[in-house]
Parts: sequence; C-alpha cells; structure tokens
Amino acid sequence: MDTTKRREALGAAIKTRRVEQGLSQERLAFMVGSSKAHIWRIEKGSVGVGLDDLCRIADALDTKVSELMPF
Repeated sequence: MDTTKRREALGAAIKTRRVEQGLSQERLAFMVGSSKAHIWRIEKGSVGVGLDDLCRIADALDTKVSELMPF
C-alpha cells in the first residue's frame, strides 16, 4: 500500500469514528487544538499526520491509534 492509500485509509477511519460519535469536524478540531480545515485535510488523506496529532485525535475519539490504522 502506498503513502496516499495509507493517508486515505487513516482519514476514512478517523471520519467514521467522528461521525459515529456525532462530532462535527469543528468540534473535533476544538478538542484536539487544531482547525476544521486541518481535520478536513486529514480525513481526505491530503496531508500526513504527525504522531502527536494522531494521539490527540485518538484520545478525542476515545480510541487507540492502532484502531485508526486499518493497514
């Protein structure tokens, strides 16, 4: 699996968890100290995610980082 596909898979997993929990992109961004635009780019797979950001996202979604990485 190439980098683009990994980013897309990670973004889709984050979006799925976010939607399941009834969170908007704006609310998730607030919870992790980011911007709505950055969350949107992560969910679309158009940017890479640093470990610190990924951990904050996982914590906000009450999940493990490994559960957001289906690859």
